[in-house]
Amino acid sequence: MDASRRIAAAAALFQQGEPARALDAVAGLLEDAGAGDAPRVPDALDVSDALDVSDALDALNLAAACARALGRPAQAERYGRLALQRDPAHAPSWNNLGILLQQQGRGPEAEAAYRRALALRPGFADAHYNLALLFQQAGAFAASAAEHERTLALQPRHAGASANLAVVLERLGRLDEAAQRFGAAAALDPHDADVLQRRADVLQRLGRRPEAEACYHAALALRPDSAELHNNLAVLYAGVDRPDAAERHYRRALALRPDHADAWHNLGLLYTQQRRHGEAEAALLACAALRPGDPEVLNSLGNGYQYLHREADAEQAYRRALALRPGYAKTLNNLGALLQRTGRAEEAESAYREAAAVDPDYPEARWNLGFLLLAQGRLEEGWPWMEARHDPRLARPIAARPALPFPPWRGEDLAGRTIVVWPEQGFGDQVQFVRYLPLLKGLGARRVTLVCQDALAPLLCGAAGADLVVPLSRAAGLPAHDYWVLALSLPMHAGTTLATIPDALPYLAADPARIRRWRPRLDAAARGGARVGLVWRGFGGHVNDANRSLPGLSCLAPLLAVPGVSFFSLQRGMDGEAGAHLPAQLPDLGADIADFADTAAIVAQLDLVICVDTAVAHVAGALGTPCWVLLPAVHPDWRWMERRRDSPWYPGVLRLYRQQRPGDWDGVVAEVAADLAAWHAQA
Repeated sequence: MDASRRIAAAAALFQQGEPARALDAVAGLLEDAGAGDAPRVPDALDVSDALDVSDALDALNLAAACARALGRPAQAERYGRLALQRDPAHAPSWNNLGILLQQQGRGPEAEAAYRRALALRPGFADAHYNLALLFQQAGAFAASAAEHERTLALQPRHAGASANLAVVLERLGRLDEAAQRFGAAAALDPHDADVLQRRADVLQRLGRRPEAEACYHAALALRPDSAELHNNLAVLYAGVDRPDAAERHYRRALALRPDHADAWHNLGLLYTQQRRHGEAEAALLACAALRPGDPEVLNSLGNGYQYLHREADAEQAYRRALALRPGYAKTLNNLGALLQRTGRAEEAESAYREAAAVDPDYPEARWNLGFLLLAQGRLEEGWPWMEARHDPRLARPIAARPALPFPPWRGEDLAGRTIVVWPEQGFGDQVQFVRYLPLLKGLGARRVTLVCQDALAPLLCGAAGADLVVPLSRAAGLPAHDYWVLALSLPMHAGTTLATIPDALPYLAADPARIRRWRPRLDAAARGGARVGLVWRGFGGHVNDANRSLPGLSCLAPLLAVPGVSFFSLQRGMDGEAGAHLPAQLPDLGADIADFADTAAIVAQLDLVICVDTAVAHVAGALGTPCWVLLPAVHPDWRWMERRRDSPWYPGVLRLYRQQRPGDWDGVVAEVAADLAAWHAQA
């Protein structure tokens, strides 16, 4: 058998995963005086002179590859350098030496070898690819991307370069390009489950969830027993509010790998979101047992204990997390929320300030600090912190900046200018802060355009200071203005303090035509005595609705028992408590309320409104109708401040009733019922 055929046969053995036999097969071509099971490395002159240069190079490079595969780096390097002694201009030998040096962690030498190969053969795709991998391994991602692109320019169907370029682009934050490149790699090799998973992960980060879901399923078809794939798909389902599918895949991941800590953690977070707090605790404890030193898990466990009202356990979990990761803004923020909730305001403020200082880009701490300061009546200090509410990095953005083709107002001179006041948050916020429109006119604004939610437009169309009121559904056709401003930023621009709140009441009025339309309905349903409107639930999508709304109308039974009072239900969106099921003494007006102009027309004809913290309280306050507001112990809104029984926003009109313990509405309603009886008796 001639040398070329012997080398080919040895190469075939190497490709079959038998490097030892391949090395034996090629060793005979190298005149090795000490040949045996572990031949010594020959000198350059040991290579048989009978071999031509090409065969000698092939034999030496193959021997080097075999030695490298057998874990003999010194022997492999010697063979490689022997090849270069035979032909210093042989680019593949320099490339192979670079691979060996890279595997030994000798990066600069490897780079020099690859560059020598490329100097000898500029279009050498393998050398570009290996240099790209070297840069990728070293974290030099921009340089790596450039080399991968050069590889693909030479070999467009190079699956490895395509996949690794996608990885590098992902690390560079160029996610759209990464998703595209992962797609190209998957097209080159549709059976590469790793590429499909990585593409799905990037698509999920981009919010392209239908595409991500399809990729995950394609990867699972190739690798159905991958716990990681099941976990990642479950994360996607949790993010699109498909909790059953998410739970199923988390459980599948854990069945395949019971020690999958991420799946336990994610399952605990899912159960927390579903308020299945006992199951959440069990899942998070399972994760903590696997990762006892993970501050993220302890942080999540602390959150779960907060929901369970186990404040001492929550604080211990947060402090353990901070001992493991001092200055962790997320945990400092959550600890601050716990401290604020348990009445330790000074400590809460300190935690928020530390979180904001260590991570200025973490908006939750800034928002919560602003919330705390406003709740304490430190308004001028709190407004700037509250600007974090529209930071898109918030886990749950409180407000959204409009995409308008003109700039936000930052306090510039408004003389002769035009400005749009943009809505944010709930209906009640818009009603409360519409009082600031005259301020803008006072600053010289030529035109003030108020954009508001459609249901508010009929009520706010007469708001003082508004030259034009535009329903949100028609805001796309707004003419050009000089500036826009969010409604809740107006107090900051005004420098509002407790002493300077614009508190003249009323500042809204009910439509006389609507009053006339509703008057016969109220007169017919009244039973004599004072007329009192009731609202016991707020908007169900509110982040704190579970705490601020009553569990049901039955909670108000002691109130409804107060004699001589005509009650009316203003409740909209009954959530299963249909009007037909309301007691006879509570006529249902809410079902026929079309918008807030109807609400105002009813409220204007009542003697009193009793409600939870919802928009009706602001409508009553803006109209000057007495209103008693029932507030939760957990996260009462900042605008009602701390421990006050009145509201400086609606002086002489609103009275506040506060829970003393979380969930204890009975005590609040009993107090309200007693006050109502006394109030009615004095009327």
